[in-house]
This record gives sequence, C-alpha cells and structure tokens, in this order.
Amino acid sequence: MQEKRLDIHNSDTPALCRACEARHNGICGALRPDELLRLSRHTTTRTFPAGAQLIGEEEPVETYANVLRGVVKLTKMMADGRQQIVGLQFAPDFVGRPFQDASRVGAEAASDVTLCIFPKGSLDAMLKEQPGMEHRLLRQSLNELDEAREWMLTLGRKTAEEKVASFLYMIACHIDPSNDVAESNRAQFDLPLTRADIADFLGLTIETVSRQLTKLRKSGALEIEANRRLTIPDMATLKEISGS
Repeated sequence: MQEKRLDIHNSDTPALCRACEARHNGICGALRPDELLRLSRHTTTRTFPAGAQLIGEEEPVETYANVLRGVVKLTKMMADGRQQIVGLQFAPDFVGRPFQDASRVGAEAASDVTLCIFPKGSLDAMLKEQPGMEHRLLRQSLNELDEAREWMLTLGRKTAEEKVASFLYMIACHIDPSNDVAESNRAQFDLPLTRADIADFLGLTIETVSRQLTKLRKSGALEIEANRRLTIPDMATLKEISGS
C-alpha cells in the first residue's frame, strides 16, 4: 500500500497539524485531513519540564502521544530500586504501547518535552479503520527494534570512547528533526541528559564519561559551551570515532 503525503497547505488540515513533524513522518502522516480533524477533536498539546514523569512502569495505558519536541527517556526499575535507562525517544516518535493494558516501561522527560496527547480509545478505533496508520506504527516499532539492536552492539562491544561518540552522534541525528545533519555535516544542540544519565545509559562511570568528553573536545571532534551546549563541527569525524 502506497502512503500519501498530505499537503501542508491544505486548508482542511487542522491548524495544529500543519507544522507538526509527527504528522509528516509519524503515524499521523497516513491520515486524510478529515481523519486528522476527527482525531484532533480529542487531542491536547502539553509541555512538560525536564524530569517530569510521563508514564509510570506498569501503569494502566489510558493515553498515547506523539513527541513534538524534546527528548523522552524510557526506563526500567530493578527489584532493588535501581533505575536503568533503556531507550530514548525524539520527535516524531510514538509514546505508548498499543494493544496492551499496562505500560512495560516508564517514560520521563529528559529535557523540556512537548507532546500531542490523545485518548487510547480514539486512536485504537482509528488504527482498526485506517490500515495506513497501523502500517506507520508498525514501521516505527521496527525502526525502534533496529536501533535497539544497534545499541546492543554499542554497549556490548565498543570502547568507552566509541560509546560516548555513538551516543553524541545519535543525539545529533535525532534531537532536531528539522535539521538535516547529513547534508550540513554539522550539529549544535543542548545535551538532554546529565552526565550521570549518560553514564547510566552507556554502562560507564560518570568519571569515564567526563574523561571521554574532554578527550573528544581536545581532539576537535566536539566543542563544549556552558557545560551542556555542544557543537559537532564534523559529523563524519564523530561517526568514524564511534566505530559505526
């Protein structure tokens, strides 16, 4: 089935959806203007500060969301109370788990996050009626699975330097969907995770993360301003260091 890309200037498209990255590249990209209008009647857009809990682990699923901007971290809690970051989500990723009654992971705003939120029942009904939307959701899920497998390689086989470089490369490629870093070969962004979170995500110590960031800075592969404002002057160089 060939998916149709909607005209962003179509006057029948809800104003909320016209400039939405999730509509073009996420699951809503499969919907016609009238279907978008129907879904938009049930949606709300909310911004959450960094650190806000979005979904609790094992919490009943009542809503879904598209990430409009910012970074969401997915977490799992161990029996002894330790928390592990198991994934990151960016625009236009889908937050939630269709076809299940409870969430298998927790979701927390890693940075300030804006979500487009809709009731579970409304979206479940549209998924049954609109195969193209279900196809988009499946494609996103498979992309996340591919990325998880790549990350298993990073965590299992790469050196500390390669792990930190891989993490920065991933952030640079995903944090701003409007910026084509492949074309510009340059990226600038605010680091959405603390060094403690990065260490948790990469299976390293905070000291090791700090040393590797300093090493990348001294080599010219990374510029650091005000501790969390980063510039990648040459994405190709960073990718080479990452071992990808």
